[in-house]
Amino acid sequence: MKFSEWKVVKLEDVCYFGNDKIETKMISLEDYISTENMLPNKGGISIASSLPSTKAVRKYEKNDVLISNIRPYFKKIWFARKIGGASNDVLILKGRNKKILDNKFMYYYLSQDGFFSYVTATAKGTKMPRGDKTAIMNYKINLPTIQEQENIVRILTSLDEKIEINNEINKKLEEMAQAIFKHWFVDFEFPNENGEPYKSSGGEMVESELGMIPKGWKVTILDNIVNISTKSINPQNYAERVFEHYSIPALDNNKTPEIQMGKEIKSNKYLIDDNVILISKLNPNTKRIWKPIPQYKFAICSTEFIVYVPKENNIFYYVYEFINSDYFSEMLVSHATGSTGSRQRVKPKDTLNFKIYLPPVELMVKFSKAVKPMHDSISLKNLEIQKLVLTRDTLLPKLMSGEIRVPVEEEK
Repeated sequence: MKFSEWKVVKLEDVCYFGNDKIETKMISLEDYISTENMLPNKGGISIASSLPSTKAVRKYEKNDVLISNIRPYFKKIWFARKIGGASNDVLILKGRNKKILDNKFMYYYLSQDGFFSYVTATAKGTKMPRGDKTAIMNYKINLPTIQEQENIVRILTSLDEKIEINNEINKKLEEMAQAIFKHWFVDFEFPNENGEPYKSSGGEMVESELGMIPKGWKVTILDNIVNISTKSINPQNYAERVFEHYSIPALDNNKTPEIQMGKEIKSNKYLIDDNVILISKLNPNTKRIWKPIPQYKFAICSTEFIVYVPKENNIFYYVYEFINSDYFSEMLVSHATGSTGSRQRVKPKDTLNFKIYLPPVELMVKFSKAVKPMHDSISLKNLEIQKLVLTRDTLLPKLMSGEIRVPVEEEK
């Protein structure tokens, strides 16, 4: 089939909005999808924080395509792998005929920036723009045969599966490192001089303003182990320079920094290197932490990150795991200002006064050495993920436009 023979159709010709209901009592937090727990920049979903009080919500099914209809420029889209419920602000797209449209092909087609730009341009409202359902159904797509759709989906899915496997490996490694941190520095079961767990082996504990802590530890503030870097640059002044840009949307997109020319970046950024730890100061209820592994000479990050620099490099991973701990997250949440949701933020300087208990330097160094191999593996997997994401995102528009064709066996 030649590209000239691909059909140009409107969305309404091949799909429709789902409006069936499901009782709220039949779903869990893992099954409920709202615009709040859909991740920006095509990052998928997270677990919902609560279920709605209504008796029923709209039902989605396996292979449906879900799109957040509020502020479409956030590019929130998800391909359903199960049955569940969704809020009214989430559009549920269902294919009309499996012989004409592969639902996952529709998901990949609508994942393109062109679709979200169209929905944003035709949206209604200013402060809280919503996609116009009629305009969305009038969106035109190029539709190859079902056989070619399936072949395109097979290629893109294989890349997504590799990305998912690497993310799962990294998640387990991160959980292992954090579990060791908790065992040593929360449960106080770090190895004593005999290699035995300190507290359960009778290690002496003393009172402090933060509760009982091992003898020899002290209470201090975060400022004593980290600095905050605010060294900034205006990329517009370096129009032809290539920057590796660490942004919050890039973090949500499989921790894949964007490679951009200075002229493409519209605001000031912080200069960073591989000795920093980034944590989002926005909406601290959603933890966003990132250890950059720059591959370009000039690396920058959004000013919506707090850029922590450990004062001693040999305790880097102790500092990272502390900032990644539930204790630190709870402190961020308790010090956030602003209204609920994404408008909440933390003042970076306030975090430097957070009270912490400080182990001896030798113990922090020992811990950092113990978990470094895990973090090295995570970094290697992240670099592999970045290459896979780049390959997928480069192929996607070329496959959907017919610039790259996937061979289809002729019927005999």
